[in-house]
Amino acid sequence: MSVVFILVFVAIIMAAAFLIAFVWAVKNGQYEDTYTPSVRILFDDMLIKKEENIELKEKAQSKEKKRSRQ
Repeated sequence: MSVVFILVFVAIIMAAAFLIAFVWAVKNGQYEDTYTPSVRILFDDMLIKKEENIELKEKAQSKEKKRSRQ
């Protein structure tokens, strides 16, 4: 029976810790932006394509510089 009391006490401490962590997150603005995560998946491909295009342009520029040196 004493184990039950220990487990209840530990559960109450854990619940209080999670409540404190939740309140801290809310006060620091963790949950303020609710719109961006829902549309982020729509723009991921564009960002990847832009990064790939930038990398391709940089490679092409470096090849052109090498050719102009020769």
